[in-house]
Amino acid sequence: MYIATARQAPAAGGTGRIAGNVLALGAVSLLTDVSSEMVTAILPLYLVLGLGFSPLQFGVLDGIYTGVTALVRVVGGHAADRWQRRKFVAGLGYGISALGKLGLLAAGTSATAMGLVLAGDRTGKGLRTAPRDALITLSSEPSALGRAFGVHRAMDTVGAFLGPLVAFCLLWTLPARYDVVFVVSFCFAAVGLLVLVLFVRDHRDVLPRVAVSLKSAFGLLRSRPFRRVCLVACGLGFLTLGDGFIYLLLQKKLDVDVAYIALLPLGTAGVYLLAAVPLGSLADRLGRWKIFLVGHLALLGAYVLLAGVGGISLLIGVLVLHGLFYACTDGVLMAVAGPMIPDELRTSGLALLQTGQVLARATSSVLFGALWTWFAW
Repeated sequence: MYIATARQAPAAGGTGRIAGNVLALGAVSLLTDVSSEMVTAILPLYLVLGLGFSPLQFGVLDGIYTGVTALVRVVGGHAADRWQRRKFVAGLGYGISALGKLGLLAAGTSATAMGLVLAGDRTGKGLRTAPRDALITLSSEPSALGRAFGVHRAMDTVGAFLGPLVAFCLLWTLPARYDVVFVVSFCFAAVGLLVLVLFVRDHRDVLPRVAVSLKSAFGLLRSRPFRRVCLVACGLGFLTLGDGFIYLLLQKKLDVDVAYIALLPLGTAGVYLLAAVPLGSLADRLGRWKIFLVGHLALLGAYVLLAGVGGISLLIGVLVLHGLFYACTDGVLMAVAGPMIPDELRTSGLALLQTGQVLARATSSVLFGALWTWFAW
């Protein structure tokens, strides 16, 4: 069994400190998330309310934005493990995403061109995510992975909090100047890439105990615990709406001025920022699966609110529950799966898990966009 080759947890005397590599990766993610969330925050506004795309078109583009990463995650993860160059593959992904921000300037009003640019941007995300998460697991004590991911995701979420705020300030000062938003977004991404190059340390000391190949990566699914994690993550991912749809539904139900759509993600990010570290530590103590499932119950609560109440209680309730969902699930899922995967296949295994989850969420976005268009909600 592949599980038997995974690295064992250190003795109880471990310090539980957050490794410098995790903090450096957190700084990279912070800067990159400022960049990406600037774009994500204004994308519904830009596409649906600015360019006049239908909800179905937005759903397809959101599906592309979410799902195209699945095309490169496993291949990128395999390459990172086979060459033991996780930092290089992650850096390649960060660089491609940075260039994608400039590509948005050239896409104009073409849905096809926009789809291609977004596909390129998400290709970069697909390449970088698994190597980054693998470096976190290889740099941390297995017994404290929940806390390590909580710290990383908290730093990441500082960027997610600042990104929409920067986008809002730019559009408030320079109305409809989306080109300025895209250029500033590129600058943040470029600085993040520089921090990765200068301060993140690679792990090239993992000695393979099995052949590193795509066959061995998919062979991880023969392990019942890992297969169960993948199936549950995919099933729940299929029931998860894209963030853009949640914010559009809030705007539609509350009749929020369109200029303020870019601020809605701040509520989610603020809750995520406050809850990520405590919930990550709680997951280490009480059980990571329990916290992961609690997160999806919080998301279900957000859906119930969107279907029912209105007013300020709807706004606060949905954003709080949405933020708790991310705090309970994002890093926690990686902490669940990491110890199940041998070191030499760590990136490939995490990429395989993330690929299934992303494909499920992409399918959900397309189907919900189609339903919204057909039923004129």
